[in-house]
Amino acid sequence: MTAEEAAGDVKWERWQKKRVFVREVAGKYGELYRSLLEQPRVFKSKDMKWKGGPTKFGKNVVNPQATQVTQAIETHIDVLAPGSYGQRHGHINSAVFFILSGKGYDVHDGVRIDWEEGDAAIVENACVHQHFNADPDHEARILVFKAKPTFLFFNLLFQKNVVYPPSEPMKGFESFQPEG
Repeated sequence: MTAEEAAGDVKWERWQKKRVFVREVAGKYGELYRSLLEQPRVFKSKDMKWKGGPTKFGKNVVNPQATQVTQAIETHIDVLAPGSYGQRHGHINSAVFFILSGKGYDVHDGVRIDWEEGDAAIVENACVHQHFNADPDHEARILVFKAKPTFLFFNLLFQKNVVYPPSEPMKGFESFQPEG
């Protein structure tokens, strides 16, 4: 053991490396501005395909990959099949969920929070949570708003799935597909 190690003054190599904590934003303002003016202002979610299944479906509607107009927010639509649920997961960014249709509940860090059509539910930063459709006969449709792109910009990337949604359809809904 060296004297440095004995004194607790060990300098890990990873702490000595140069790091970039904020990414560069570069470009000519006039060109960026003109490009932003040319971006679409309406996105037809009905023209987008659903991904996922057989119990949880989603489609990304607005995000920085689709448009440069919204560099700080992301919006997607999720559908939970009747009586189903999504993955239990956590992420650094908060999220606002607007319930377009259905009724259900979330479990946030072990606490149940009920919601129904017309409600807005908030998932706070770093919360482990899961969404459940409590209606055994109808889908739940949820519009999600996140500042995830901003968190990615600052390299706050932590996101983890703890439990995945079911890989088998719910009984009686083997052919379920969301509309629109």
